[in-house]
Amino acid sequence: MNSEILVESFTEFKERKNIARPILMKILEDVFRTIIKKEFGSDDNFDIIVNTDRGDLEIFRKREIVADEDLEDENLQIPLSVAKEIDEDYEIGEEHFDEIGIADFSRRSTLVFKQTLRSRLNELEKDEVFKKYKDREGEVVIGEVYQTWKDEILILDDEGNEMILPRREKIPTDFFKKGDNVKALIKEVKLINANPKIILSRTHPDFLARLLEEEVPEIYDGLIMIKKIVRKPGEKAKVAVESMDERIDPVGACVGMKGSRIHGIVRELKNENIDIINYTSNLPLFITRALAPSKIQEIKIDEENKKAVAYVNPDQVSLAIGRGGLNIKLAGDLVGYEIDVYRNDIEIGSELDDVDINEFRDEIDNWIIDELIKIGCDTAKSVLKLEKEELVRRTDLEVETIEDLIKILSAEFEE
Repeated sequence: MNSEILVESFTEFKERKNIARPILMKILEDVFRTIIKKEFGSDDNFDIIVNTDRGDLEIFRKREIVADEDLEDENLQIPLSVAKEIDEDYEIGEEHFDEIGIADFSRRSTLVFKQTLRSRLNELEKDEVFKKYKDREGEVVIGEVYQTWKDEILILDDEGNEMILPRREKIPTDFFKKGDNVKALIKEVKLINANPKIILSRTHPDFLARLLEEEVPEIYDGLIMIKKIVRKPGEKAKVAVESMDERIDPVGACVGMKGSRIHGIVRELKNENIDIINYTSNLPLFITRALAPSKIQEIKIDEENKKAVAYVNPDQVSLAIGRGGLNIKLAGDLVGYEIDVYRNDIEIGSELDDVDINEFRDEIDNWIIDELIKIGCDTAKSVLKLEKEELVRRTDLEVETIEDLIKILSAEFEE
């Protein structure tokens, strides 16, 4: 039975292919020395030779030959009479090596050996997985969906290591089922109760950066630098890029011929709209580019308060703001300034009887006025021109607030 347990332990030992052989042998020796200490009191006079290929080991014990009457410790000493039975040429003071077999260990010790070895190997494997993936934080990995839950997805790599894709790190339109391959960024690796937890992300800006590196050789080679990425996953992203070689057009290189390079990334990100922007240290120009696809007439900068005002023609307001204010928000995040959009002029024929929205601050709360200005409504008529539903959609205002607002503004023009 002891031999069967040992062979079983060696079989499990040999299957740990992701751990270096020298490390495995050291663990096996350490575990056996622990058992030897329990059986014989000391392991100082033992040599252990591990042969993992054959699935066995050899243990030799060194003992000093002493006179029979001087025997004090049978583990460290062997009486002369016994030594001469082995080799009649032995003399007092010489050393004798005898091989310790599996049968010399108790069944309990053999079972403890198996349990301890398994525990040590599991700990080592966890540590190796942690180190391996900790060094890969920020890289992209591909795994297979093993199980899906409400708040997260369990993904296995090609070695069977577990990775987690939390719900908050999924693109809103992501849908994965068991067996699907998933590409994601290794966002964070940490130890929880001595177990490595590998957290993936498909929403992190660095995921888009790594995808661009894969598709655009100039980025991978350092000829084009990604200055900054801002995203609303699954909807829109803005990427500022700069060329390190004046002969290379960074925007054209990232997009590719007829969009060949960017299209694959857009599909991976569930049709996320990606604006590639040529970075410049000229702040007004950078803001102008960041507010694409709208055409900007003028930019005014307040450097002290990190604010900017963009003046656009009336037909460009909605483009600059974007659906739900997303375009202007991402543009502001990209340049690091709070951006407001104002109409550049007032429609012909309405200038004389229109009223600046700021004139209503005595009747309307300041924060409501500010919300209207953010969407480009800087006059009373520019607000009244919009449907109530659109005002609700484009601002953070409630329906009742919008209705009260319309009543106040409409009263200004009643005769």
